[in-house]
Amino acid sequence: MDKPLENGDVVIARKKPSYPVSKGLMGFLEQYNRVTRIQLLYEDLLRFSGGLSVLDDQGNDTLWLSVYYPEGEFAEIESNLTKIYTLLHSDGDVATLRHLKVESIHFCTFGNSQPFRVRIRNILNDNHTNFYIKKADASRIYGLELEHVLSPDRMNFLVYKDTLIEQHIMGIPGDQFVSHYLPSCSEQEKAQISKEFVKFNERCLIGLLGDMRSYNYVVIPIHDFDQVYYRIRPIDFDQETYEGNLRVYLPQYFKENYKMVKMALDKLNADSIEQYQKEMRSVVVKRVMTSRQRYNRLIQVMRKEELAPPAHIQELKDSLLELTYDINFKHCRTMGDIVYTGINYVLKNYRQE
Repeated sequence: MDKPLENGDVVIARKKPSYPVSKGLMGFLEQYNRVTRIQLLYEDLLRFSGGLSVLDDQGNDTLWLSVYYPEGEFAEIESNLTKIYTLLHSDGDVATLRHLKVESIHFCTFGNSQPFRVRIRNILNDNHTNFYIKKADASRIYGLELEHVLSPDRMNFLVYKDTLIEQHIMGIPGDQFVSHYLPSCSEQEKAQISKEFVKFNERCLIGLLGDMRSYNYVVIPIHDFDQVYYRIRPIDFDQETYEGNLRVYLPQYFKENYKMVKMALDKLNADSIEQYQKEMRSVVVKRVMTSRQRYNRLIQVMRKEELAPPAHIQELKDSLLELTYDINFKHCRTMGDIVYTGINYVLKNYRQE
């Protein structure tokens, strides 16, 4: 892990286009029960009548709008959204529908995906659960699936036509954690968070998940007897295998992560960092081995996809060739080829260790 540059940053020059879901990808999603049938599409939610800015506890604009719909249309929208909730959480069990209400629908005006965040309230116990409805994008779906296969975490999402439904990932947004929670962590906790950030950094590179600025991942505290452990999970998969700049896939190079990187370099020596990188590679290898059929099918489809401009592919494979000295990167023609070659590189070196 390199020394962080406080005033430096990785620049993502232009907005990533949305890539359509191909027949091959849809076939994979059907095979693994990711496809559903619903009566509500992303475009239907765009027909809101108006909205009010959602403010945080300090009165700052969150860039989300709380939207509302004509009274005659909202009843049908609510009915469909509560059904979607049951599909995500109880395989479509309709017995709970009468207890579910839509508490809010928020629309995000920031970023590529412009999602809707739906909050469902169970009137029996007053519990709340969020999920997201987005425009289906092949890059994002591959990011979700690779996270499901390669990481210790399971991803819950559904696709119907051009609509993507994602379960909310709970945790403290990284930027809020750094500002409000990290200063009060003990030295032991900071060392453990540093370890997790090194592993997170390595996993993003292996899966080519880009743009992991602090607001695109969450930190999850886990209490275990008299200690608190922390895990880091990505929550935005929009920049999966698109950019040509290798640094986009390494969270350590974003200025928003400066404090996390500096802490990791203060708390960990070079040997420890290398050890945790190897541990992460070992986790990825074991995940591939235990999900071999699903992984092979996903990569088979992904290698045929157009997910980035040719110039981005050329730049990225040249950088990885220079980093790894693996001549196989030279023959990559798609971003899927690069992911496949990178994971094979990890598998090969793991066997040698």
